[in-house]
Amino acid sequence: MGCMPSVLPDGEPVPFDGALPAHALADAAARPLGFYLHVPYCATRCGYCDFNTYTASELRGPEGALASRDNYADHLIEEIRLARKVLGDDPRAVRTLFVGGGTPTLLPAADLVRVLGAVRAEFGFAPDAEITTEANPESVDPAYLEELRGGGFNRISFGMQSARQHVLKILDRTHTPGRPEACVAEARAAGFAHVNLDLIYGTPGESDDDWRASLEAVLGAGPDHISAYALIVEEGTQLARRIRRGEVPMTDDDVHADRYLIADELLAAAGYDWYEVSNWSTTDAARCLHNELYWRGADWWGAGPGAHSHVGGVRWWNVKHPGAYAQALVAGRSPGAGRELLSEEDRRVERVLLELRLREGVPLSLLRTAGLAASRRALEEGLLESGPYGGGRAVLTLRGRLLADAVVRD
Repeated sequence: MGCMPSVLPDGEPVPFDGALPAHALADAAARPLGFYLHVPYCATRCGYCDFNTYTASELRGPEGALASRDNYADHLIEEIRLARKVLGDDPRAVRTLFVGGGTPTLLPAADLVRVLGAVRAEFGFAPDAEITTEANPESVDPAYLEELRGGGFNRISFGMQSARQHVLKILDRTHTPGRPEACVAEARAAGFAHVNLDLIYGTPGESDDDWRASLEAVLGAGPDHISAYALIVEEGTQLARRIRRGEVPMTDDDVHADRYLIADELLAAAGYDWYEVSNWSTTDAARCLHNELYWRGADWWGAGPGAHSHVGGVRWWNVKHPGAYAQALVAGRSPGAGRELLSEEDRRVERVLLELRLREGVPLSLLRTAGLAASRRALEEGLLESGPYGGGRAVLTLRGRLLADAVVRD
């Protein structure tokens, strides 16, 4: 959920010291503040992955040495200190922190706790702060989880993808079936209040029965949050090359729709409610608050190579390579590669784009004439709920969720 894209956009230069325009910090106290910390390391590269991640063999040479796992926590801490300088006297305590990757748990637990401590020292955490890390099931054990929990983490997200070995093999996932479910029990025993399992559907060679088996395995493990994403085959990945060569088939949109319906049916029957098109939780308290910051256009600082940030209508992104990122911080300058100033219209469009995917939907007052006309068509076609629409909100029906991207575009 926190992964960084491998291709960065263009934008205007970021100042040497990372300073923000004054308007970005105006009324900051009224907006929640989150932190995303990107850990770009992976033990192996999954065939479908297009994220900004690196294996040890991809970080050789002088630039790579500067970005080794051994000193990576120190670089993140330097950027956290930079964030304090840039945000100045901002009084906000951090509401959410999310460590993503890559595989954050390739770092020692003590390093993740140390970085969390730097955020606490520079900003402080809200009393009910959500503090999450992603984890590969094979990279943690009970002692590691206990150290994370003792250091302040209270939510953890495990990448499961599938319960079927042949599906995991197509995805180049290295964990064994059953390990993610065991991790849920270990995380609970360590004291984690909230646990998520990530699933992917639509992998070449996956059947409806395979998908049902994965869902049943997840439900048997009993996390309070489940994410299920349709597989997207990105150009340039190993999986895309295998499909192009005809080694594996590609599923189509109808298969993805069928799998989504299966997921929603089984999850709803087990007491999980959807709150975003690809996310279900047992209670409102189990929703991922950090992702909700993104979806609602709040403020967050993204630290790490390729990480994106947004504060008060200014969006920026860091240099992509871990070596270049480390080099910038060692030189005492911002690792920012580019930024853009969002207009009011940009922010309105993004609200429609993101908030329509949420269970609460989007206010009709945000829509212009053409958008309102499109919303009426969507209502007539059964893509929007009639009750909320009468109350001034566009909320997707189940069929609308299947066609969410098209509804958003309209």
